[in-house]
Amino acid sequence: MRAFHFLVVLSSTYFVSAIQATRVVDLGYAKYQGSVNNQTGDFEFLGIRFAAAPTGSLRWREPQPPRQTAGIQQANTVPNNCWQAGTGQGPTAPFPLRSNSSLSAQLHNQKRASPQSSEDCLFLNVFAPASAVPQKSDLPVVVWIHGGGYVFGDASGLPGSDLIREAGNGVIAVTIQYRLGVFGFLAGQKVHQGGSLNTGLLDQQFALKWVQKYIGKFGGDSTKVTIWGESAGAGSVLQHVVANNGNTNPPLFRGAITSSTFLPSQYGFNDRIPEQLYSEVVNGTGCASSTDSLNCLRQVDAQVLQQVNVNIENSSFFGTFIFVPVVDGRFITERPTRLLREGKVNGEALLSVTNTFEGTVFVNLNTSSTVQTPLYLANLFPNFGDAQLNKGVAQYANQGLPIDQAIAIMGESIFICPTYFLLRAFKNKGFKGEFAIPPGHHSDDIVYYFPNQTVEPGLKPSFDNAQFLNNFSESFMNFVLSLDPNVKWDPSNTVPQWNKWMPNAPTEMLFNKTDADVPVFRSFTTSKDLLSRCDFWESVSEFSAQ
Repeated sequence: MRAFHFLVVLSSTYFVSAIQATRVVDLGYAKYQGSVNNQTGDFEFLGIRFAAAPTGSLRWREPQPPRQTAGIQQANTVPNNCWQAGTGQGPTAPFPLRSNSSLSAQLHNQKRASPQSSEDCLFLNVFAPASAVPQKSDLPVVVWIHGGGYVFGDASGLPGSDLIREAGNGVIAVTIQYRLGVFGFLAGQKVHQGGSLNTGLLDQQFALKWVQKYIGKFGGDSTKVTIWGESAGAGSVLQHVVANNGNTNPPLFRGAITSSTFLPSQYGFNDRIPEQLYSEVVNGTGCASSTDSLNCLRQVDAQVLQQVNVNIENSSFFGTFIFVPVVDGRFITERPTRLLREGKVNGEALLSVTNTFEGTVFVNLNTSSTVQTPLYLANLFPNFGDAQLNKGVAQYANQGLPIDQAIAIMGESIFICPTYFLLRAFKNKGFKGEFAIPPGHHSDDIVYYFPNQTVEPGLKPSFDNAQFLNNFSESFMNFVLSLDPNVKWDPSNTVPQWNKWMPNAPTEMLFNKTDADVPVFRSFTTSKDLLSRCDFWESVSEFSAQ
């Protein structure tokens, strides 16, 4: 297959050089000139503005159409990142707990911001194979939503050309950005009254509407869109699946792929925790004495707001994220778990993969000798009372030492079980896989989708086996092409029949290797004990706010 790809790239590059090395696309509001990547042969359009800069009076408002721009814009530079923050570092949750435990909060002032970060960051990138003919081709489209806990990440480090290669040059790839942290997910009654909630999700939806309107100009088919993300990107896919009560009209995608579905506590927009966070932002920016605190916040310098963003995020419980989606009553009408239980979903089919040990990187392993399961649960879910804590402790009593229990609780409650809630909601129209290449931690799979990623320069797949690399990555793109990973464009792909996941026949596809480094692709039955623990998490979702 590598030889096949090499020939395709050569022929594509020759075709491009013979016809044109650039391409101009007229979007009405602006003209963008893309260029050919000499290494891949693909057309790249980097830094296309899909919405107006969300600054000044547009801070915490729905995204607006871009302004008219004269002349031809060069789409050959990666765009600004949205402002970045980091994961929680605190030993306890910074919120009063419902349990009888007495825990205090600590504030950490570690800054994690890119020098290229900006509030003006609503851009996307489009990658098209040289064979794509604008307004004549009807190639399926994959839209990648980056992860990062809704507080960091960007569209530039994961090249869409990798996805094109893994689809045999048969797709258009789009990578998008959205407002993060306090800029994208500030909530509270004041924001509801004077602005928009979940603006980060609304940015994503605006980008998906952009794809519907303009992707034909790049050779894509707007009726064949699949949205895909990892971690918070996969959590975003979940949000769009349940958006508008699962009845977004007109539809924005047909397929949904989640890699490590992320569903942290998603409170009502004016619940006590979002209101506490709003107060902390107001106090931290000097707006406490203002008669209109939201208007005051809109006038705060972005650098000041960013420092508050970083401080608050770092104060959260270790491994958690604070500024995340809320139930806004409009775009997200109910808790996602409830909507999924009712089967209210957008999309025709689902493919989901989880990693074996999702929770490890989000648990402070330095606490292995001191962590206590009840206190860990209480900090992870501050609304848990004694009844939920006792049941949770009982669920994980046989999962090893307390540190092992904490890892299992984090991984299953936030990532793995929400994936099964999604699969149940799609009612026999979903496929489930498990990425188990050791160590099988969260995000270990990304480099297998994007072997040319630049997020961590030099990082390569730990299992550098051609058969595994092709079989694993192509399975996702087969789904993008036909909504079925069993319909293979590459005859050398050896993944066996991948059955749909059904409650009465919960089979999954395992992607692993032997100790002798032989690839493993086989079906297995989902653990009954795991599904039982997931039933527990669903039963307490009102208290976990999921």
